[in-house]
Amino acid sequence: MLAFLLEETLGLIDMLYSHFSQQITSYSVKKPHIVVALSGGVDSMVLLRLAAMYAKAHQLKCMAVHVNHGLSKHASDWEVSCTSYCEELGIPLCIERVNLKVSPQESLEEVARKARYHVLEKHMRANSLLLTGQHQDDQVETFFLALKRGSGPAGLSSMPSIIPLKTGYKCRPLLFTSRQQIKAYAEQHQLVWVEDESNNDIRFDRNFLRHEITPILAQRWPSFASSVSRSAQLCAEQEALLVELLRPKLEQSQNEYQGLSIKQIEPESVASRNMLMRLWLKRFGIPLPSQSQLNILWNEVAMAQQDANPCLELGNVQIRRYQGYIYCVPKYQDLSLWAEVLENKVTLPDHLGDIELRIRSGVVKEERALLLRAPLPNEKVEIRFNVIGLTPHPETRQHSRKMKKLYQEYEVPTWQRSRLPMLFYNDELAAVAGLFVCKAFSGQECELLWHKPVSE
Repeated sequence: MLAFLLEETLGLIDMLYSHFSQQITSYSVKKPHIVVALSGGVDSMVLLRLAAMYAKAHQLKCMAVHVNHGLSKHASDWEVSCTSYCEELGIPLCIERVNLKVSPQESLEEVARKARYHVLEKHMRANSLLLTGQHQDDQVETFFLALKRGSGPAGLSSMPSIIPLKTGYKCRPLLFTSRQQIKAYAEQHQLVWVEDESNNDIRFDRNFLRHEITPILAQRWPSFASSVSRSAQLCAEQEALLVELLRPKLEQSQNEYQGLSIKQIEPESVASRNMLMRLWLKRFGIPLPSQSQLNILWNEVAMAQQDANPCLELGNVQIRRYQGYIYCVPKYQDLSLWAEVLENKVTLPDHLGDIELRIRSGVVKEERALLLRAPLPNEKVEIRFNVIGLTPHPETRQHSRKMKKLYQEYEVPTWQRSRLPMLFYNDELAAVAGLFVCKAFSGQECELLWHKPVSE
C-alpha cells in the first residue's frame, strides 16, 4: 500500500512538472527570461517551484516579483514568507509596494490589478514570460462571470494561455490544472503558503462562485471544470476564426488616423457590422462594449444627423464622428479657463507638448512654423484655448470668417478644436497654432512653433 501511494505521489509530481514544461515550451520564445508573479498563495508558490526547476534544467534566468498592495494587515507577513521561499529556491525576489487610490466610480479589484501589472511590467524584457498562477477552476469562474454579463464568444473564451504585453508575454501555464491538483502537489512537498482572508468574502462575485456554486456542480458532475475549459477553448477558436475572416475588411475600412468608415461598413449585416466595430474598438484597449452600447454607437453616433456632434463615452474614451468616419479619442481636459503668458516657451496642459515664440535667426523657415510680426514692447503675449465668439481674418484669405467656418475649411475635427493653442497680443487673436496667422499680425520677424508629442 505504501509503495502504491509513493508511486501515485511521484506520478503527480512528474505529471504536473511535465505539463508545465510542455506549456512553457509551446510558447515558442527562445531562451525566455522567466518572471513569476508571486503572491504567496498556494498557486503562485507551486508555480514558482515549477519555474525554478524548469529554469535550472534549461539554464534560464528566473526571478520572482511580489506586489504588496497594502490591503491586508498580514501584508508584511506575506513579504516575509515570499522572501524565505525564494531564498530556499535560490531565486531572486523583487518586492514592489504600491499605494492604491480608488475613486467612487472604480472597483478596488480593478485598481489593484492595474497597479500590479504596472509594476510587473518594469521587470519585463522582449523575451520575458510573466507567469501567473491562474488554473482550471479560475477559468470556470471567469466563464461564469462572462456568462452573467451576457458575453459572446470573445468573453466566454475566458482566459488565454498566453497574451502579448507591451514587452514580453503574460502566460498561464497552470490553466489546465485543477486547484485540487495544485494543492495536492503543495502538500506533498510540504510547501508553506499564505491565505488571503479576502478570498473567503462571498460579497465578491468570484468568491461566491468559488465557495457556493462550483463545489455543488463539481459534486454533481466531477468533470464539469474540464468541460467548461473545453467550451472556453471552442469559443476562443470561433472568435479567432471570426477575426481572421473579418480582419482584411476592417483594414480596408480604416483611414490613416484609425477612423472607421461609416459608408464602408453600413451595407454589412448587423452581425457583421457589430463584429467589425468590436474588433475596431479592441485595438484601443478598451473593454468590449455591450450590445446596447453597440446599438447606440451605430444609431446615435454613426447615423446621427450630418450637422450633429454626437459623442458616446466608453470607459476612458469617447467615440466621435467626423466627415464620414467614427473615431476613438481620449477624454480631454477642459482647457477653456487655462491661460499662460508666453515669453519664450510654454509647456501646454493635458499632454499637448510645448509652444514657442522666437525671433527668426535665418532665412529658412522651420517646417510647420507660422511666421508673424514680433510683439511690440507694450503688447502682452498670451496662450489661451477655446476662446469663443471670434471672427478672425487669416492672412491668406480675402475676408474675416467665424472660427467655426474656418475650422471646417481647415478640416479640424470637432473634438480637436478646443485643443488648438491660440496666440493673443493684448487680447487680440494673432494666430492659431498649426492653422493660420491673422492678417493684422502678419510678418517675418518671429516663428510660432508648436512642438507636439508623438501621440497628438
